[in-house]
Amino acid sequence: MSSSKSHEEIWDEWRELVNLSPSALEDWLDTDASKSVGDNDGSESTGHKSGRRIVEIKRTNKDDLSDDQWDHMATVVGYIKRHLSQGGPDNDVENSAWRYSLMNWGHDPLKDD
Repeated sequence: MSSSKSHEEIWDEWRELVNLSPSALEDWLDTDASKSVGDNDGSESTGHKSGRRIVEIKRTNKDDLSDDQWDHMATVVGYIKRHLSQGGPDNDVENSAWRYSLMNWGHDPLKDD
């Protein structure tokens, strides 16, 4: 699925929304909390898989990104925007499945810009 957005639009939104560093995201993906959320077929959840791809993309130079990586970046941006628009829980956001899912996709809603 390719995005109707330009690479520059995707890049700007990606940089704004994906606020976890590669090392922070890797550390998060190693936690039980990270593995506790998302849809899965008994193996790795979609978000967890996405998180591993995000780490790889964040470690790739912009000029070296493949079309597949650009498509995934657009998917990630769309997911984060949809998830944020649903709003989080009224209490205990820090330990919520809502936040954990977002973090698997590279965004910590509690992280200050």
